[in-house]
Amino acid sequence: MALANYDAQSTNNSKRSTRIYSDLNLNFTKNPATKDVARLTDVEAVKRSVRNLILTNRFERPFHPEIGSSVRDLLFEPITPLNAVLLQDRIEEVIINFEPRVAINQIVVIDNIDNNEYKVTVSFYVINRPEPVTITEFLQRLR
Repeated sequence: MALANYDAQSTNNSKRSTRIYSDLNLNFTKNPATKDVARLTDVEAVKRSVRNLILTNRFERPFHPEIGSSVRDLLFEPITPLNAVLLQDRIEEVIINFEPRVAINQIVVIDNIDNNEYKVTVSFYVINRPEPVTITEFLQRLR
């Protein structure tokens, strides 16, 4: 049984890595050595990018209205198996279109009618990395 890595907590220890990806940490934590904004590197950067793509609505990013999955639209619909499939399709579409560093392995959407939420688990491979990466996110409406 593989261990699930949540959010941006795992690192890539592979010796076969040929490219290191980096991104800003959106928590804006300070690097103690440089006193600048800390960076996310490698697998953490890709995981954060996938998570941001899933949680971004279309027309939310200035000058790039096409980026986003608009999964929040489905959260205000009744929880049905059909909406879970639509949610899975939207997540898959946004990752394929806007994250070239990822090869999707599996997307699982489990509906929880009692709590009015969906549990989304995205399993993927970062390009040129042998180990799979898993992100688990709980999606629920806030109003």
